[in-house]
Amino acid sequence: MTGAYLAIDWGTTNRRAYLMDADGSVLGTSRDDRGVLAMRPGEYPAELAAIRTRLGDLPAIAAGMVGSTRGWREAPYRPAPTDLADLAAAALRIEEQRFAIVPGVSLLAGSDPATMRADVMRGEEVQVLGAVAAGLAPADALFCQPGTHNKWVRVERGRIVDFATAMTGELFALLRGHGILAGMLDGPVADGEAFRLGLARGRGATDLPVALFEVRAAVLLGTLPPPDAAAFASGILIGADVGTQVEGQAVHLLATGTLADLYAAAIADAGGTATPLDSHAAFAAGIHQIWTLTR
Repeated sequence: MTGAYLAIDWGTTNRRAYLMDADGSVLGTSRDDRGVLAMRPGEYPAELAAIRTRLGDLPAIAAGMVGSTRGWREAPYRPAPTDLADLAAAALRIEEQRFAIVPGVSLLAGSDPATMRADVMRGEEVQVLGAVAAGLAPADALFCQPGTHNKWVRVERGRIVDFATAMTGELFALLRGHGILAGMLDGPVADGEAFRLGLARGRGATDLPVALFEVRAAVLLGTLPPPDAAAFASGILIGADVGTQVEGQAVHLLATGTLADLYAAAIADAGGTATPLDSHAAFAAGIHQIWTLTR
């Protein structure tokens, strides 16, 4: 296959490899749980060899946490604003492995230490810019990427100009597994009355710690059925997250499944409109553009 290559979305807990044709078409995929947390420092060459055994002995490019301080080798961040050409120019090459790593993106906004915002991301930038490159989203857009660490990314003229990371999913997992709410949040989380009540409580909340304790109090006092506690708590957290970013505008949602549905409901509840996008197609488009620019 002339011009074929491998593209890897190598994240914290999961990894997805794509067999790519020279024109950017996806010919095959392989997904597993061999993210960087499952890796030891010396295992990466063997892991790449295993992927090549499955998909083909081809040159490869990867994005995500594989380029972090916990990954194979650190690919230094590119500061925002940035685009696909900047990422391609800064790609870290491991020549002996015929392998390249896409850098992540960093943000330092403001000069006052009391109000300065600092943020970083790895992997999400490929999806966002790929969505624009593939025509899935306009060149000026707001993106949401729900997950353990939800990303809000703003693009102008096809360049990432601003972004924010919310630890919404991780906070919910910590509340569910530890502390005073542990044992109360074992019920299902789905869009419904309890979740919508949580959205209303969390949206615009300046007293989030107080709102979260209300989950326990409401169960104890009988105003919240115990099976609804998880949905209510999730609504509070997602409502607070969405409420800081959405003011009636369109949001391009790079996710699928239950969590994406919950965020779509929250965005609509905040007066916005959510447009779901295929995150895998977006990644493939973005990584192909970077690969082409590195040749």
